[in-house]
Amino acid sequence: MKIRNMVLAGLFAALLAICSWISLPLGSLRFTLQTFGVFLTLLTLGGKWGSLAVLVYIALGAMGLPVFSGFQGGIGVIAGPTGGCIIGFMLTALLFWLAEFLFKPKKYIQIAALILGLLLCYLVGWLWYCRFAPMDFFLWCFPYLLPDVVKLFSAYWLNWRLGQTLQK
Repeated sequence: MKIRNMVLAGLFAALLAICSWISLPLGSLRFTLQTFGVFLTLLTLGGKWGSLAVLVYIALGAMGLPVFSGFQGGIGVIAGPTGGCIIGFMLTALLFWLAEFLFKPKKYIQIAALILGLLLCYLVGWLWYCRFAPMDFFLWCFPYLLPDVVKLFSAYWLNWRLGQTLQK
């Protein structure tokens, strides 16, 4: 089981990279599927192995592999204006793992943990971004809120469908 989980963590780290490359530019904003990838990873692998997958993804990017949005990589991306969001992905994963540990994996707890994790990701991302260009929190987060909620419930639905398919 441990080898299977390690392989899945590696595959989901690759999925996170692919999700970060898929980008939809709308004006000065860029929407990626990174949060969708984080949500799907955590829901599918659970807190422990999902957190490991997110950590592997971030470590690969920090080493210079182009796994971040816009095919970027390197510690400079993490230290740059959007680095707080990348750190927020790890904090979301750790919060999800903590919620699973404290409350056992129940679906409503998982959804609540992902929503709180998303808000934590917004907060850390905004605080980090404000080091480079101060901006109002709600103006910074508002454009991403609806797409991220859609991504969360899409990941939940896809995880549910995959679970049904794999059990047959």
